[in-house]
Amino acid sequence: MSNETEFGLMAGVFSQDINKALRVAEEFESGMVGVNCISTMFLGQPFGGVKQSGVGREGGKEGMLAWMDYKTIFVNCTY
Repeated sequence: MSNETEFGLMAGVFSQDINKALRVAEEFESGMVGVNCISTMFLGQPFGGVKQSGVGREGGKEGMLAWMDYKTIFVNCTY
């Protein structure tokens, strides 16, 4: 039911069975999932949503890479 919404910023699952909670968390269509917690953000980790909750990530390595364009430059050093 949770994946039927058009939004996907944050989801949360609560369970005493950590293995089941991780399996459920893996299935959420959201940018972040809290297991036995909600609304937690760590500055070194990527932050962002999916669907109508946003595109891309802020923070962490993934956030930095989202702003980069890659270019290959070849230099002939044989002369």
